[in-house]
Amino acid sequence: MHLPAYAVQVRDESERLAAAAEILGLLADRTRLALLLRLSEGEADVTTLVEASGVARPSVSQHLARLRLAGLVGTRKEGRRVVYSLRHGHLRRLVDEALNVADHQLGMLPPHD
Repeated sequence: MHLPAYAVQVRDESERLAAAAEILGLLADRTRLALLLRLSEGEADVTTLVEASGVARPSVSQHLARLRLAGLVGTRKEGRRVVYSLRHGHLRRLVDEALNVADHQLGMLPPHD
């Protein structure tokens, strides 16, 4: 079945919006945001991420599993350790922008266009 170009575009746009909403939903959790912020500085293992986030190891592991399953973080083995990293530079910028908006809302930065 051949779909008209506008129907394909609408479907694709709908899929894009759904995927973006899912990503933003994952970012809407304080612990996951803290983990992504730390990973935006570079690779880290679970112990480092526990220290950086101040969250218990089991919780950090569960959040990392969700981020990994969503394709936002990648892993590699280093001996017995698993090292996590961001999979996209876009994600680093998205976290930075979310924090910039928070800084504006908290009055830490002046408003601008």
